Amino acid sequence: MDITTRSVAVIGGTSGIGLELARRFRDAGSGVVVGGRRADVLDQLAAEGFGTVSIDVTDDDSVTTARDTVLDLLPDLDAVITMSGIGVAEDLRDPAHFADAARTVDVNLLGTIRVVDAFTPHLLRQGSGTIVTVSSGIGFLPFPLMATYAATKAAVHAYSEALRAQLAGTGVDVAELVPPAVNTTMGASNTNALHLGDFGAEVMALLAQEPTPHELLVQGVLMHRWAERDGTYDDLVTQRSRALATLPGRSGSAA
Repeated sequence: MDITTRSVAVIGGTSGIGLELARRFRDAGSGVVVGGRRADVLDQLAAEGFGTVSIDVTDDDSVTTARDTVLDLLPDLDAVITMSGIGVAEDLRDPAHFADAARTVDVNLLGTIRVVDAFTPHLLRQGSGTIVTVSSGIGFLPFPLMATYAATKAAVHAYSEALRAQLAGTGVDVAELVPPAVNTTMGASNTNALHLGDFGAEVMALLAQEPTPHELLVQGVLMHRWAERDGTYDDLVTQRSRALATLPGRSGSAA
């Protein structure tokens, strides 16, 4: 894709990866609207020259209203990035985790579907555009401490594949961004997390390829994406299961 001339909506772009990509698209010359829930950050971004819109991806009416605002700001919108996501540690032995699980599904999976559904009719009428969904390396190589997060990201991958097949021939492309751990609020505790700037630069280089790859895979996520193919899956899941020892009552044991 030509990253210098796009009209881009980054939904969930008030922090982390979303904000990094929004700024990089803006700096490359594209028009950008950032959507999110944090009014203070949206005000700051508006002062930087971004278009902004308040959106809660768990609320149907909020998504519809935000879609209309985005299209008022960018009538020729041709790229939608669905960045909204949350992830928390869960103790699956404790049924109290269900509230976190339900919230994670609502934001990560259903929120993605709500945003895609809101903008797809416009892109189809236009006959061109790109939808960028965001899964995770954890969707391919689970991190057992974040079980529902992994499940939702695996689901986003499957949904993206189906969406791409259903939109084939319409002029609307689907690209799936597959981040590894990145040094954002969510990934800051991981000593192996990629520097946000390095990650952003690598992603933009992938997006700028013609044609845009179906999966946007930075070098740091390849071990996750291809673990089953490479025969490393079982060993890596065992290693990652050691984090379960951080749960209450599990000290010294990942079992």
